[in-house]
Amino acid sequence: MRIGLLGGAFNPPHLGHLKLAELALHFLELDELRFVPTAVSPHKPEVEGPDSRSRLTLLKAALKGFPGPVKIEMAELDRGGTSYCAETLETLAEREPDGEWILVLGSDQLQGLPKWHSFSRVMELASVAVAPRPGFPEALPDQLRSHEKPHWSGAPGETVWLQGTELPYASSVLRLDLSQLLVQTRTVEGLSPQVMAVISAENYYRS
Repeated sequence: MRIGLLGGAFNPPHLGHLKLAELALHFLELDELRFVPTAVSPHKPEVEGPDSRSRLTLLKAALKGFPGPVKIEMAELDRGGTSYCAETLETLAEREPDGEWILVLGSDQLQGLPKWHSFSRVMELASVAVAPRPGFPEALPDQLRSHEKPHWSGAPGETVWLQGTELPYASSVLRLDLSQLLVQTRTVEGLSPQVMAVISAENYYRS
């Protein structure tokens, strides 16, 4: 089974996340894509916003009506503490030994990828699919360039490119926009109506 893993804080989940999931499902010929919300990100451990369970509620709202085989993978929230990709992949590989795993990420994460905790173990268990993001370099680090492929075979250790989403949204900018909203505002560009409904009801992101 070919499974894509799209991880992140989803703080908040936006239309760029959903478009990236659509592209991954199509271009990687996935059987399923899983959103993997972090408990505590090792890269951005002190970002302000709702707690992990509240972010999960927002992600569930974002995925309502999504046109494709997606689900939320709870491994990192269930484990708690700092969320390391290598540990998550080991959990998944043990639980689902027939799975073929590929990480789906934007080019903004490329340069830091080789510095991830137990990066070599990550590449033993999964491949990487990268989508270009405007303003970020598209040069692959040496550790990935030597394993670049035109298409993902299903094996671990490969690096492939996806089409970019062409959407400019970033959670950090959206959090700032949300913190400055008037109470009566019900729409923010980049956020789905169902996500905005939860944010408004729970009064998330207000400064």
